[in-house]
Amino acid sequence: MSEPILVQAHDPSQVAWEVEHALDEQRFEDAWNAYEKHVHMDGLPRKSVLSKLLTSFAESCHAHWLNKAYSVVERAFEEKKHDLMEKEPLIYLAFILSRSELPVLASNIMRKLVKIEAFHPLTAWSGILGHMCQTATGALLAAELIMEIGYLFKDNRVDPRKKSNRPLLSMKPNAIAFNITLTGCLLFGSTRKAEQLLEMMPPIGVKPDSSMLIVMAQIYEKNGHIYEIRKLKRHVDEAIGLSDLDFQKFYDCLLSCHLKFKDLDSAVDMVLDMLRKAKEAKRSLAAAKSVLEAVQTGKKSISYRDSGHEKLDALDKFKLIKSRAPSYFEFAKDRNFSRLEAEAKESLELLSEKIQAQVQLVKSERGILHPTEKLYAKLVNAFLEADKVCELAAFLIKASKEDSPVSVENSAVVQVINACISSDLLEQAHDLLDEMRFSGIRVGSSVYSSLLKAYCKENQHDEILALLRDVREAGIQLESSCYDFLIQSRIHHNDSSGALHIFREMKESNISRSGHHSFETLVEGCTGDGEAGLMAKLLEEIKGSQNVDSGIHDWNNVIHFFCKNRLMNDAQKAVCKMRALGHTPNAQTFHSLVTAYATIGGKYVEVTDLWGEMKVIASSQSMKFDQELLDSLLYCFVRGGFFLRAMEVIEMMERGRMFIDKYKYRSLWLKYHRTLYKGKAPKIQTEAQLKRREAALAFKRWIGLT
Repeated sequence: MSEPILVQAHDPSQVAWEVEHALDEQRFEDAWNAYEKHVHMDGLPRKSVLSKLLTSFAESCHAHWLNKAYSVVERAFEEKKHDLMEKEPLIYLAFILSRSELPVLASNIMRKLVKIEAFHPLTAWSGILGHMCQTATGALLAAELIMEIGYLFKDNRVDPRKKSNRPLLSMKPNAIAFNITLTGCLLFGSTRKAEQLLEMMPPIGVKPDSSMLIVMAQIYEKNGHIYEIRKLKRHVDEAIGLSDLDFQKFYDCLLSCHLKFKDLDSAVDMVLDMLRKAKEAKRSLAAAKSVLEAVQTGKKSISYRDSGHEKLDALDKFKLIKSRAPSYFEFAKDRNFSRLEAEAKESLELLSEKIQAQVQLVKSERGILHPTEKLYAKLVNAFLEADKVCELAAFLIKASKEDSPVSVENSAVVQVINACISSDLLEQAHDLLDEMRFSGIRVGSSVYSSLLKAYCKENQHDEILALLRDVREAGIQLESSCYDFLIQSRIHHNDSSGALHIFREMKESNISRSGHHSFETLVEGCTGDGEAGLMAKLLEEIKGSQNVDSGIHDWNNVIHFFCKNRLMNDAQKAVCKMRALGHTPNAQTFHSLVTAYATIGGKYVEVTDLWGEMKVIASSQSMKFDQELLDSLLYCFVRGGFFLRAMEVIEMMERGRMFIDKYKYRSLWLKYHRTLYKGKAPKIQTEAQLKRREAALAFKRWIGLT
């Protein structure tokens, strides 16, 4: 009996049977132990066993077994036995990994498939992209994946007439794949990476659809490229199939750019045009009919809640799909990958809804666009920062005429003046009051009372007298609490006769001490129950505003134009001029330069000089290094073999807990530096040579090559 037992103990086919049998009974621990035993005895098992192991672990959707399945794939590729891997099980594993929020592993499998030319159709990997883009790391990796795959199709490198190219052509990214990835990058702030994707679309022959125009505008707005948005405006106005929410997002972008560049005239023109069109639409018969129908059917009062339910339904729908991962049998049966394609479209819808929630400056009511209180607050604050009180008053007068009628105390003019008073901008508040009075627009007594109280607190006697004169001329009756403040102020300054004069005036006016609300009551009414009023929004905007230099955005646009057209000498001259005018380059400036140098190639010394400048600026000022900028720098340093600088960037990124795509840098090393420092170190070398060698070996260890 001893001989058969010994033969059985060393029989790989028996161990492979144990793996399969344990998987059938879902004894994953036993299956894994049997697999490791087989690897120890005879290497990796046959193709069918490996496929069953991968799909069974993937069906569990458990993070532990998903990582185990990925380790099997990693081993097979490291040992160059990828011929034991079948394409469909690998796609299924990548799909489940992306659904389980493991985008790094999912993208690595997709890259490995491309590397061995096991090309997967677009309908399959677009579904994987959709799930990857639900996380910040996944969106970055999705962008890298599209750029790597798109590079294969750049400048018509693939001949569509050849039959052998059909599998590769089926993988070519289309507008939906780009839209998913662009929206994911936009949602998580990787907008410069998104712009690189946009630049790749024309060379590979992908044309944007109407919905992508809106995403493009939002990306350009985040990157400060207002001229690109202006170019898009004509296309957006002529596009077919855009909803009112799409127009809402586009005009939100355009207004945001106008405010960012301090182009107040354009912003005012847009707001007034919006108010004018809204007023005309409300007067139209069609609008009146729709409102009447809404009232009759009882839908008018719940229109806002309906949109909320729609969003909730979309979220629930997405969660339902996430919780019902298909089995491998169902997956393999769907030869056209229609399930993955459907999930890709729903992923895009969910991303779009999340982006919609970020729109703050424009709102849509029954298809009519209106400026929000947030927009008014930003616009008013911009006028005050620019010390353009007269222009602000002119705008408020025009807006009050175009907007729907409200009571005097709740008008935009009154709330803006009150907000100025609360923010101690008393001179601006007084100027606005004068402009309103000269224009014949009447404001309530509460505003004058509030400003007088503020002057009393600041002991500004001359301004008090001037304002009291204005009050008498306008025939306005002040509140009792205001007279109390005035009397106390005069007594505090030992002006008994002045206090007595004010008291007699109050007595002659027959003002009771409890007949009027104070300014504090007005503030509570604006910031209490329900939505915050314009005044509360403006207070928040004034207190939280940072005087961002709009000139930086203008210069960044100029530098970006030169970099985009590879005019680096002109770009450097623009940077020098920018500094001479007192503008400090920021992350956007350096990103344009670094990306341009990386595209040109061979300009690694120039990038090193930029890195030195960046460190100097960061040490003296509050310049922040973001993930996109540091990743661009790291790519240049690794590509050029500057590993001392590369390790500095890696240290900074790891300190900031930023994601680093190690697969990309490992591929770069293997492609360009595979034989670097392979032999023994020379006996005689300078200190600089020793440091360079140690940095290169440290980088090699960091990417997992020993």
